[in-house]
Amino acid sequence: MIRKTSQTPPIIIAHRGASGYRPEHTLAAYQLAIDLGADYIEPDLVISKDGVLIARHENEISQTTDIAEHPEFAHLKTTKIIDGEIKTGWFTEDLTLAEIKTLTAEERIPEIRPQNTDYHGILPIPTLQEIIDLAQKYNVGIYPETKHPSYFQSIGLPLELPLLTALQEVKISVFIQSFEVSNLQEISQKTDILLVQLINHTGQPYDFTVNGNTNTYQDMIQPLGLKKIAEYAQAIGVNKNLIIPSNINNKIQSPTSLIKNAHAEDLLVHAWTFRNENNFLPVDFHNNPQQEYKLFFELGLDGVFSDFPDTAFTARGDR
Repeated sequence: MIRKTSQTPPIIIAHRGASGYRPEHTLAAYQLAIDLGADYIEPDLVISKDGVLIARHENEISQTTDIAEHPEFAHLKTTKIIDGEIKTGWFTEDLTLAEIKTLTAEERIPEIRPQNTDYHGILPIPTLQEIIDLAQKYNVGIYPETKHPSYFQSIGLPLELPLLTALQEVKISVFIQSFEVSNLQEISQKTDILLVQLINHTGQPYDFTVNGNTNTYQDMIQPLGLKKIAEYAQAIGVNKNLIIPSNINNKIQSPTSLIKNAHAEDLLVHAWTFRNENNFLPVDFHNNPQQEYKLFFELGLDGVFSDFPDTAFTARGDR
């Protein structure tokens, strides 16, 4: 049994680093997250043409790097279908690591976080190994997500083997997360690392779509679905609306029984994503994001994904 006791504080997972303060998935964002009290730093993993895992929100990188300003890569702009969606831009799997290292990170939502644009042109794209080295230096955990695993498998660049190879010798705490199911089931046969089934409030895992499985994320949070998840994973990472829904007016509603039901299967429950800006908060918590954390902590949540780990840290201390 791995479920925490009532005395164990919920963990703070720095969502893509301290991404409220620095462009996401940069060593600067991860370093600041560590400085602000995060227990884990969270890289989303995609892969380069030569098989190196790097941290980006998506494999299409026109929104999170300055690649459009690099004429030497203009010929690589293309259109692909990724998990059923048409995407146009530049893709990590078409660039070598050396080429990716010539790029710098850019703020993904500059209209909401204009202060982060001050770092444009400065911060390189980190590899998984660089993130591991940083985490081990400060003895914090890492919480990597495999992005689009079925897609990368289909083009001969699977994420799982290089991820497990990179984690073989680490001495820090690790969770591996995925929105897909089959790759977590595969990983569970090869490692004792704790696994996290990610669950959104709509849709279904993309590998279900590929395989003709009609089950949805809503099916997965039912008692039978949670029992199945517990066969290969130790935690669920859920859209926070599955725990405390909001109505059409963005006001919070009564909590669901998801935490209780998951704990009944000895599954930890981590929720995403907690942010300070009113754009992302229910109206009940506008200008007071600490209260949102406190409400979730009172319900027995085991961990939060936060863009502002200092706010989460303060709220956890006040609970």
